[in-house]
Amino acid sequence: MVLDEEEMRELRSVAQAHHLTVAEWVRQALRRARREQPVMDGERKIQCVRESAAYAYPTGDIEDLLEDIERGRLESGDA
Repeated sequence: MVLDEEEMRELRSVAQAHHLTVAEWVRQALRRARREQPVMDGERKIQCVRESAAYAYPTGDIEDLLEDIERGRLESGDA
């Protein structure tokens, strides 16, 4: 048996409180746990941040940046 009897009783109680079968409660719990898992590990995230910090990105007032984008779009005929 994967779970001891006490654990199984607790799962039944929790599932019943949610008006679910134990199987459905477990499926939902596993889906939730899977969604909460990070897409990549911490070291890879740090590596991505360090790599992106090596580039120069436009900065400035958001309104000025949006105007520049719109002006470029209009000038290229993508309007």
